[in-house]
Amino acid sequence: MKGRVVAFGQVAGQGAAALIVDGRLEDLLLDPPEAAGPGPGAILRAVADRPMKGQGGIFVRLPEGNGFLRQGAGVSAGKPLLVQVTGPAEPGKAVPVSTRLLFRSRYVILTPGAPGLNIARGIKDEDARARLGALAAAGMAGAAEDLGLILRSACAVAEDDEIAEDLAETRALAEAVCADLAGPPELLVDAPDAALAAWRDWAEPAPDEIRDDARAFADLGLDEAIEALLSPAVALTGGGRMFIEPTRALIAVDVNTGADGSPAAALKANIAAARELPRQLRLRGLGGQVVVDFAPMPKRDRATLDQVLRAAFRHEAAETTLAGWTPLGNYELQRKRDRWPLAAQLAAETPETSQ
Repeated sequence: MKGRVVAFGQVAGQGAAALIVDGRLEDLLLDPPEAAGPGPGAILRAVADRPMKGQGGIFVRLPEGNGFLRQGAGVSAGKPLLVQVTGPAEPGKAVPVSTRLLFRSRYVILTPGAPGLNIARGIKDEDARARLGALAAAGMAGAAEDLGLILRSACAVAEDDEIAEDLAETRALAEAVCADLAGPPELLVDAPDAALAAWRDWAEPAPDEIRDDARAFADLGLDEAIEALLSPAVALTGGGRMFIEPTRALIAVDVNTGADGSPAAALKANIAAARELPRQLRLRGLGGQVVVDFAPMPKRDRATLDQVLRAAFRHEAAETTLAGWTPLGNYELQRKRDRWPLAAQLAAETPETSQ
């Protein structure tokens, strides 16, 4: 099956959206767990609480439980704040939040506190950029000086009236929320569900097919693909295997060559694992510290593997830092937690938040 397909359905009774490219599952979104508190992208009115000594952050009171604002310098206790959830809470920890709000829609991103009218770099055509620039200026006329706008790459193939309507709706929401600072902690904008996030984030390039029916997931083989994601074992091209096992402290990844005992087997298996790792972390909803124990290979081959890893993670939406090799020969990276782990969602497990 060639092309780009977006499918909507259900997984274990939860709303789900899947992105399939050339017959392979590339991304999977589930509705936020109802009992897990505010999900990534939610915007809340909060109240500053106590600083975290030695870390520069500050706890904030949310409608339920606490949040943690990493950049809390200059924020005094009792001050009302507008914050946005940046990721799911880890077990026993506060919800991570930021005062840098982003109002994201299919065609635009509005950025309070970051002024300017910007057009996605992916739109190269000068005539299109000029047309969109005029559209942006008209749509933001009369807005607060500190309210910025980014026109997303999906605007390249959208009609002007579609963009203008989307911009007007998103601007109205942003302005209403930014004016709603008075009052106790309250949820102001909920996290997007799977369908909304899919329409927002997978619009470019435009899908070749959209499936939204009861049999979509079964017909596309997604039930089996999702079941495979619940196993730690990942079969690699060339016969090698990779095992991905989350622990409380980190994500442990082990790579082996399988039955291939040739001198080149280790490098082949490691390259295959490096290319597959971003996709597996994304689909499994895993983030935080990741430690990879690659198959033993000569140190001279590390430079080759470094290049493969950089290329593999280059276009990942989740912020990822490639820390490099440890003295013991493992490879470390840090991936931002941007969603709940798939296994926990399907097992109806939700993280406890700090109170």
